[in-house]
Amino acid sequence: MNKKPKLLITGASGFTGQHACSHFLNAGFDVTAVIRKNHFIQNELKIEYCDLTNKEEVNGLVKKVNPQYVLHLAGQNHVGQSWMDPVSALETNAISTAYLIDALRQEQPSCKIIIAGSALQFNPANLSELTHPYSLSKTIQTLIAQSWGVLYKMSIVVAKPSNLIGPGFSNGVCSIFSQNIAAMEKNKAEKVLEVNNLNARRDFIDVRDAVSAYETLLMNGEPGKTYNISSGKSRSLGEILNFLKSISTVEFEVRSISNQSIERPVDTQSAELMKLGWKPAFSLESSLKDILDYYRRIKE
Repeated sequence: MNKKPKLLITGASGFTGQHACSHFLNAGFDVTAVIRKNHFIQNELKIEYCDLTNKEEVNGLVKKVNPQYVLHLAGQNHVGQSWMDPVSALETNAISTAYLIDALRQEQPSCKIIIAGSALQFNPANLSELTHPYSLSKTIQTLIAQSWGVLYKMSIVVAKPSNLIGPGFSNGVCSIFSQNIAAMEKNKAEKVLEVNNLNARRDFIDVRDAVSAYETLLMNGEPGKTYNISSGKSRSLGEILNFLKSISTVEFEVRSISNQSIERPVDTQSAELMKLGWKPAFSLESSLKDILDYYRRIKE
């Protein structure tokens, strides 16, 4: 009988991490979930508590689990928090990644590693593109991962998802909208939704599609490459709210602070990922419905 492949998932208690644990358990992996504090977790999971900014703890974790695969999702992803404590953002996103990869280099150098990067990075050769400490920390994280891959011939793939949406607690804009609308439906909030800019446009991809992409990359991703995970479609926040209004059980007012046209660059290179056999399964509309239904089910 073939043994199940051993997969270590960091950031397992987070929005993406919880979806990843469910997905890979169902896919037949021997999953070890790494979390920092005692909250959440599925009964079937093996759990390890580890502070990834502590080098000794990380070394002990890798020695104990000895994984064949690693999906590194842990990190600090709050732009505002990175402004208040930039060094912490660097420690959490960049230094912890170095500790993890180097521990794997020493204990399990053949391990296949997926580093979840960020579509919001910048070119280090042009510091004028730098917008916040968060993007700096994620750029350094990616550089560390790519450098260890080159210097030590490690099997490391960088995945860069666009804006992740889907059921589960998230600080993303679609979740914030849905949480407020669900509160309105329960008569627990004023029926007014304020938005910074209805014309702001972003690429959204369902978290469940992103997790399926991570599996594709673990199995078939080319070491040293960076893969974008996106829908390739730019959608305005106004479009998002129009759909949510159409499926809501209450009428509510939308107030926009600004109407300036703002569009983030859309990564259209998911074609590289699709060549490996991946394709998204969730439409934007089905994702938004699942998000709203999730918040409807939560009992205050």
